[in-house]
Amino acid sequence: MLRLGVIGTNWITDRFLDAAHQTGELQLTAVYSRTEEKAKQFAKKYEVDTTFTQLSDFFKSDAFDAVYIASPTALHATQAIQAMEHKKHVLVEKPMASNVREAEKMFAVAEKEGVVLMEAMKTTHLPNFDLVKDLIEEIKPVRRVIANFCQYSSRYDRYKEGEVLNAFKPELSNGSLMDIGIYTIYPIIKLFGQPKEIQASAMMLDTGVDGSGTVLLSYDELEANMIFSKITNSALPSEIQGENGSIVIDKWSDMSGIHLVDKEGHKEERSLEQLTNSMGYEARHFAELIKTGQTESDINTFNTSLETMKVLDEARRQIGVVYPADEK
Repeated sequence: MLRLGVIGTNWITDRFLDAAHQTGELQLTAVYSRTEEKAKQFAKKYEVDTTFTQLSDFFKSDAFDAVYIASPTALHATQAIQAMEHKKHVLVEKPMASNVREAEKMFAVAEKEGVVLMEAMKTTHLPNFDLVKDLIEEIKPVRRVIANFCQYSSRYDRYKEGEVLNAFKPELSNGSLMDIGIYTIYPIIKLFGQPKEIQASAMMLDTGVDGSGTVLLSYDELEANMIFSKITNSALPSEIQGENGSIVIDKWSDMSGIHLVDKEGHKEERSLEQLTNSMGYEARHFAELIKTGQTESDINTFNTSLETMKVLDEARRQIGVVYPADEK
């Protein structure tokens, strides 16, 4: 059983720990939070006694072997590097860094220290993602992809009332592109590689981050259109269009509700059964990497994370989103 420490005590950490527990491979043994009250309150839920409010003490601790980082994006690089320099394996929430420069530094430290570093993009680990790769062979050549992920944030209501929470703060490297858009972009990079051209547009908020946006990736033989939002919902599915049919995907981030539609319009459900908590696959894979002595995932590779970050950087340049992390 691998001992796990966590940074971040929010809902996503709860969800990951549920998935980790179900694998039977990872056990929570240490919790970090900026406040003692939150750290102890969170640890109590999982019957854990070891808590920290100082990162330096947390990373020096021998109470855990690997760390799951679910802090704001602006903190990912610094915290992951500190962890790796203390020989801790790292699973860091998406996006793994604020920009390409930070990501490249993280990769260099991981290679130097000989520890696992993986971006926690769950989508690419799902059975239905592998199914989609197989179905692409049936409909190819692919000419167009429409990846749609629009999810209204409850924090936007408070934003409209004058309270700016973390989701809309540029100092934390946030906004719809980084928080939601990455779910549409990362799988496209995994499926089709680096694009030839990137075009981006967005609806900007007064804080300097994007509330919603669109990114168009152009390849030699196909175009991929990514639509994302934190200020609207969408009931539309996503679609991969080929000359010999199309793949309709009801929920892109979970790759659920997959249908194959042939050229005549006949629709057939092809979805595979998946774990209710879809983070279970990435949790199991992370544990397996550590157990087998590997230092880089063959699914969420450094290259996929880097190419995704390049798209995010260029999209932000075009729409005018600048973070304090970019100016360091």
